[in-house]
Amino acid sequence: MAKPIVLIAEELSPATVEALGPDFDVRMVDGTDRPELLIAIAEASAILIRSATQVDAEAIAAAPLLKVIARAGVGLDNVDIKSATTAGVMVVNAPTSNIISAAELTVGHILSLARHIPPAHAALAQGLWKRSKYTGVELYEKTIGIIGLGRIGALITARMQAFGTKVVAYDPYVTAARAQQLGVTLLSLDELLAQSDFITIHMPRTPETTGMISDAQLALMKPTAFIVNVARGGLIDEDALHRALTSGQIAGAGLDVFVSEPPTGSPLLALDNVIVTPHLGASTDEAQEKAGVSVAKSVRLALSGELVPDAVNVAGGIIDASVRPGIPLMEKLGQVFSGLAVSPITNVDVEIHGEIAAFDVSVLKLAALKGIFTNVVSESVSYVNAPLLAEQRGIDVRLITDAVSPEYRNILTIRGVLSNGAQISVSGTITGSRQTEKIVEINGYDVEVPIAEHLVVMVYTDRPGIVGVYGREFGDAGINIAGMQISRREAGGQALSVLTVDSPVPEALLASVRTAISAELLHEINITS
Repeated sequence: MAKPIVLIAEELSPATVEALGPDFDVRMVDGTDRPELLIAIAEASAILIRSATQVDAEAIAAAPLLKVIARAGVGLDNVDIKSATTAGVMVVNAPTSNIISAAELTVGHILSLARHIPPAHAALAQGLWKRSKYTGVELYEKTIGIIGLGRIGALITARMQAFGTKVVAYDPYVTAARAQQLGVTLLSLDELLAQSDFITIHMPRTPETTGMISDAQLALMKPTAFIVNVARGGLIDEDALHRALTSGQIAGAGLDVFVSEPPTGSPLLALDNVIVTPHLGASTDEAQEKAGVSVAKSVRLALSGELVPDAVNVAGGIIDASVRPGIPLMEKLGQVFSGLAVSPITNVDVEIHGEIAAFDVSVLKLAALKGIFTNVVSESVSYVNAPLLAEQRGIDVRLITDAVSPEYRNILTIRGVLSNGAQISVSGTITGSRQTEKIVEINGYDVEVPIAEHLVVMVYTDRPGIVGVYGREFGDAGINIAGMQISRREAGGQALSVLTVDSPVPEALLASVRTAISAELLHEINITS
């Protein structure tokens, strides 16, 4: 039999080809040459790419034999994940390949800002000897503020502590026990901004975190403080940053990522108190080799029909057909669960009730954790690193199965305890010939709401006129309510309302509605498909 064709569309390390082994017909193509790519991909079972090759709906449609798209790196902006999922094509990446490189680049930016290394070099290269102009500061006994204490944040913590610094962090999903283990003091975001001499941000880019550092936050920083972003462009409002840098509100900034890349014409590039690099977080020989070898191993697993831990859209392996539809549902329930969490999560139970409990449902626990962390950490979340993320945060996770499901054929539930003692839960099921994904319970309230991209969940004391109040608030703001369901346990008691809306809801509107109806909980949850 002919060997499956594996297409390498960009330059990868020799170790990548070696890791693929002898079982495949490995072919090379220039992924930026569109006509050649479409011809070559027609026979491919797998394609390995980096950032330059666009594997979009057209390319996927041209590849009837394609089973896996492998991105040798973290970002997947050049892969149409939705089209791949629809076509049953697995998408894999290398989520942990660059974490050391990204951490080290962050430290490099901090050192460069502290000692003015790039501008001092540039001046001396021009024959200018300006020792006094480039007097810097020591890191010793300074306070380093880390926004986002995930895997990269933890690596930076260890490296900065070696300089004799005090490390503080803001991360609403990290428990005090985990922070204590790392030797880090947890603070609110405002406290961190006010106390830190150097701030580095390591958060995912979501609707909630985009622009999270803007005028109000920069105004809290010391005039001697510096801020670094090597995570995602847009976490810092670039216009606000420019104002803070030119007014002397803060001392300087180090940037590796930008809203638009390359940042052609950005006024930040003209400032002498800004150090910039062209998105070099993963640009080391070691990171590139790790990425290539990692995805080569994933391709081998995918094409042999085994479980692929680094799959970002569909789980591979021998999973019963009745269990598979629960994987994307469980990921979405995980995102709803983390959206309901108002303090760090300490315990998670993943419960499977119904017929599918007779099968191996361990992948559903992985899917739940993947969903919980998808919009929480800066690194890509996969089936392999999600349990590690839970372990690092001191979260105890259990899988519970029960063949009995009294109301629905199968019910998937995520139940957990928060650090403040609160208990939260969300349950879902799949119904009908169209396999509609629905939420059927939130925090003990029975509902039946199709899962949508934008959900608003609120809890308030049930009384006449409440629906009219928040309906008017949303209507005045131009937010269309596509669906709504209210659940209560008794008249005049607590009620839970779930809204599906057509667009994201600004935080200011949520605050206004919260005040208007005296809601105990009002939170928007955005589901990433």
